[in-house]
Amino acid sequence: MHLITATTGKAFVGDWIGPFAAGQLVLCGPRLPHNWISLDVPEEGVARRDLVIQFRHEPLELACKAIPEFQEIMPLLERARHGIEFFGWADKAEPHWQAVKSARGLKRLAAFCHFMTDLARWGDYRLLSNVQMRGVENDTELDQINTIVNRITENPSHSQSAAEVAAELAMSESRFSRFFRRATGNTYTDFVNRVRINRACQLLMTSDRYVTNICYDVGFNNVANFNRRFLELKGMTPSEFRKQAESRFGGAPVSA
Repeated sequence: MHLITATTGKAFVGDWIGPFAAGQLVLCGPRLPHNWISLDVPEEGVARRDLVIQFRHEPLELACKAIPEFQEIMPLLERARHGIEFFGWADKAEPHWQAVKSARGLKRLAAFCHFMTDLARWGDYRLLSNVQMRGVENDTELDQINTIVNRITENPSHSQSAAEVAAELAMSESRFSRFFRRATGNTYTDFVNRVRINRACQLLMTSDRYVTNICYDVGFNNVANFNRRFLELKGMTPSEFRKQAESRFGGAPVSA
């Protein structure tokens, strides 16, 4: 559970890239790669950029099976595998966080359950990533996947080919393809395309660059292919996405 309290910048959650600012609340499920990079930190730094609650998925999943009342949060835990951004929580999240922090013993568990229940019942949210880290068997594999995912999300326009990544991991290309798909649920090519489209979404929301320029900025070499992939993944054209983003998120520029 990650609440931003100061600064703005870029958030990376699985294959999603987008802006963040104070008040953003995101819940990331187990083994989902995530990172927040501030772009406006003053020289003296900030006293407190974020508030975090970390908890294990497995005990709650077991509790959901054993205790009927816990089952209400199971859909929330499943959605969290994609990363969830909640809207309308800027003023409510920190009091919940402070209640958990200040309590002890069963009262802390009760405060945490209160927080989770309110999130489970909240309807204004979006799922961020298409990646779900389900098939990673050990820490070594997790580190390998995280390295690949982070490298792609940080610089999607210069992503390596599957053959190059396979060689780096001392795998055949076919073995790497099976490994990557088992871990993320996506082929390597599909994953790169998703990251590039999400990067395009960020540019559409935070800049006035032409769609054609954005196409090449994010690594596509063909405008028709870019438009086709965008429509497949977002269900609308880039221009339609920009209009919708402006109506919901205000289109406020963010440093990039």
